[in-house]
Amino acid sequence: MRSRRKALLGFIANPAAGALCILSLMSMPAVAQWLNYPTPDIPRTPDGKPNLLAPVPRTSDDRPDLSGIWQLDKNPFKYLNNITADFIPGEPPTQPWAEALTKERIAGAQASESPAARCLPPGIPILDSSSAAGYPLKIVQGPKLMIVLYEAMSQFRQIFLDGRPPPKDPNPSWLGYSVGRWERDVLVIDTAGFNGKTWLDLAGHPSTEALRVTERFQRRDFGHLELQLTIDDPRAYTKPWTVTQTMQLAADTELLEYVCNENEKDLQHLVGR
Repeated sequence: MRSRRKALLGFIANPAAGALCILSLMSMPAVAQWLNYPTPDIPRTPDGKPNLLAPVPRTSDDRPDLSGIWQLDKNPFKYLNNITADFIPGEPPTQPWAEALTKERIAGAQASESPAARCLPPGIPILDSSSAAGYPLKIVQGPKLMIVLYEAMSQFRQIFLDGRPPPKDPNPSWLGYSVGRWERDVLVIDTAGFNGKTWLDLAGHPSTEALRVTERFQRRDFGHLELQLTIDDPRAYTKPWTVTQTMQLAADTELLEYVCNENEKDLQHLVGR
């Protein structure tokens, strides 16, 4: 746990060095492999390994069952490092004030103000990308409610699937208020009610209370989950944009506990330039 947190803080204080520190985690054993207990009732190949190409499991009401532990499997650090990575240099859809603030954060001028540096919740969308740094997420799906457990900061989300509309005036929070609906086999989750304190990535792209996040989850087969994530924050950005990430099932294991501020000794060293 300690090495993962130091990697994230290293990026905040020095993006170039921190990126190398995070990449070094790629050589570590698969995340959460402290436990090796077979996940029951899943398809397996003749050698006993999970059959990731088996058909999508379905619930009793014939919805795709997204339940399981998931971790990013392609371009894992791309959007974690820079949520606007798909735009050419000089043309991200950023309002002038947000662009200036991001540059200050990249330079390390506000390293100690990072939510991660102060053991505050990383928020959405960075939590969806946090499995790139070794923190998987676990989906527990029911007919009316979905729970997402994040190893990062040991956080959780409730996603209401009971048909309720989004609240008109939600209480501002780090993770917002999420409602979901099915469009055929795609689960669409709309989240609003953010507190405006979240960094959208490790580079420090800011957010405001006007942030709206739309996630589209589709289980392609038994072992692969696609996530399309749309960022819409008109106070900080000139237009919405969408990034697509893929996740792979992590079977035969479990999440680990993450206690960020236990014996914390990093913040005093994040002194910016």
